Parts: sequence; C-alpha cells; structure tokens
Amino acid sequence: MNCKEMNIPTRQWLHRHHLLPYPFDSGHYWRRPLPSLIQLLLSKKENAFLRSKITTKSVPRESSTSTSAAMVKAIRVHELGGPEVLKWEDVEIGEPNEGEICVKNQAIGLNFIDVYFRKGVYKAATMPFTPGMEAVGVVTAVGPGITGRKVGDVVAYAGTPMGSYSEEQILPANKVVPVPPSIDPVVGASIILKGMTAHFLVRRCFKVEPGHIVLVHAAAGGVGSLLCQWANALGATVIGTVSTDDKAVQAKEDGCHHVIIYKEEDFVARVNEITSGNGVHVVYDSVGKDTFQGSLACLRARGFMVSFGQSSGVPDPVPLSSLAAKSLFLTRPSLMQYTTTREELLEAAGEVFANMASAVLRVRVNHKYPLSQAAQAHADLETRKTSGSVVLIPDSIIGSTS
Repeated sequence: MNCKEMNIPTRQWLHRHHLLPYPFDSGHYWRRPLPSLIQLLLSKKENAFLRSKITTKSVPRESSTSTSAAMVKAIRVHELGGPEVLKWEDVEIGEPNEGEICVKNQAIGLNFIDVYFRKGVYKAATMPFTPGMEAVGVVTAVGPGITGRKVGDVVAYAGTPMGSYSEEQILPANKVVPVPPSIDPVVGASIILKGMTAHFLVRRCFKVEPGHIVLVHAAAGGVGSLLCQWANALGATVIGTVSTDDKAVQAKEDGCHHVIIYKEEDFVARVNEITSGNGVHVVYDSVGKDTFQGSLACLRARGFMVSFGQSSGVPDPVPLSSLAAKSLFLTRPSLMQYTTTREELLEAAGEVFANMASAVLRVRVNHKYPLSQAAQAHADLETRKTSGSVVLIPDSIIGSTS
C-alpha cells in the first residue's frame, strides 16, 4: 500500500496503523506489530540513523479516514430474554466517519430502558445489538468535518444511538455534551439520562410550580430520586411511594414530604388522606401496570397522568371515556422527543449540571458493577435490590486503577 495516496498526514496514519516504510525510499509500507517491526528495522545496519529518532512517547488517536477496525469488549444481546442473554464479547469498532467521534467510555449508566430492549418490550433496530443509552467517556478520535470537539475532551451522551455497554463506541458528535471538570465521570454517567428525564418531566411535560402536589412512584429509584429533589426545590409538596423502610428514609432525604410504603398501605387511600380528598396535580409513574389505575384515581380534576415507564409491565388499555369524569390529561412522553434539537439537548444538560453545582440535585451512585457483570446488575435492578443510580464500569478502567 502506498501512503502517498492517503489523504491524511503520513506520520499520523503510520502511527495509527503500525506501518513503517520498507525499504525506506520506496514509498511503500507494510503492516507488522509495532514492537517487532521496530526491533527488526533497528537491527539493520543501514537503519542505524533511526535509533536516535525513536521515542516512546504515545500519540493519541486523531482524525482518520482508515477503514481498519479495532477490537474492544462489549455486552451483546443475540436473543431476547432475561439477564442471562447479556453476553461479554469481543466486537469490532471502526473509525469515526464524517460528523462522528470515537469515545472511550469511563462509566456507563444502567437504566430500565435497557431492560425493556433486552426483553423486547422496545424493539432494537438490529439483532444482535449492544444495549445502553447513557455514558461518560473521553474522545479518542474525531472524524472529518468535526469542530468543537477534540481528542481528550470528556463528554456525556444520553439516548440514541444505543450501544453504551462497550469499552469504546462511535457517536454522532452532535449527540454528546461537554462534561464540566467538576463532575466526576461516574457521577456524570449516573445522571445525564436520568437528570435530563427529570428535567423534561418537571419543567416541560408538566411544569411544576409552588403550591402543586405531586406523586412520584419509585421515589428511591434513579429518576424518582431526582424528581423528588427537583420538585421540592420548585416549591411543590412531594408524595413518594417506595417498597422498603430503607428506601423510605432515602426518599425523605431526597425531598419527599410524605412517603408511602406501598407494600404496607394502599397508596390511593393514603394520597386521598394526605390531600384531604382533593387529589394531586400530577402523577409521575414509571412503574406501569401495577400502579396505573391507582395513579389515575389519585388525580384531582384536570390532573396530569405522566406515564414514563413500565417496570412492572405495560398498563392495560385505558378507554378515553374513563378520563372524562375528571377531565384528566394522559401522556406517555420520551426524552428523545424533548431533545430533538441541539439547542434542546444543551439546555437540558446545562440545567442538570447547573443544579448539581448548586446542590439542588444530589445523585446517589449506590451500586457499581464491572461492565462484564451487566447481567447481575440487570437482575438486581429488576428484583428491586438497588436504589438510586446504578453504574457499570468498563473492566479495562477497573484494571488500570487497581
């Protein structure tokens, strides 16, 4: 192959692909593992002049148009099912194309939407696929035409394209946001998707204001915890439901004025008591089937039912006529529809990071797992053994810090 034909700097291309000229004046290059190639070349008498030029300084990956692929570790799903279908495998990752960047993940957020895709509640675009929709990492390469991003930047992303359960991934540059230096990567990965979800729920889907009464199901969960904190800071009275005494304590700390342990008492009757029979202005329900009808019953006239998850299963169909008695509003929103433009994405992420800096939001990273143990993390999440945020750490990162 002739490096003179490549439309990128020779030095950079040679470094990236472990190619060196042989013979040196031919303009042609051959591929060998870099250490053995250097050793071979330096052993030749006619190449003695190179010995003073060789350094051990590493050069980061930069912009490249090569089509060669590197191998990284990732979680792959080949069939739908339980946590056991999450397989730890080698996968190929290419170079970023125009408008793309390559990111080496430092921390990956675990969310219930990952479970939905694994089970087939939501359909993945391809099979097999790599799950995951939230991560923080370091830019290791940028494709042609990229401005505003460079190698070494720490960035976060949430949403599409799916595939964060990987040591490295290729992402559209316009889908990532810069992470402030004050935000630890583990914290950033635990809050970017959940935080932006909480943002659109309390600021745009239903705008929470002082005097409102809100009901938050799964109040000790990743999104639920942030919803309680944010709604409290906006001046609302917050009622939260949880499954255990320990989670009740956390919900209180996160801003719930009233906490209901739903395994011990009827949450509908308790909400009716707390509100003196008036009901709440809005319900944020991520549980789904088990709580949906009760949530509707908790609403006051012209109340908002915000169903944004279904951890217990898809709710039964609701006749429109059932909403008429109290003129209720029902919505099933998605973060992706509230961050459709670059401006919306940056605004949402900016508010999340600003509220963290001002201590309005406090993220709880209560559980960390090696990425290779994603199956165990999924099992614990589904059996409600977790609280707060769950983060997966790439095994290569764990190995480099141990």
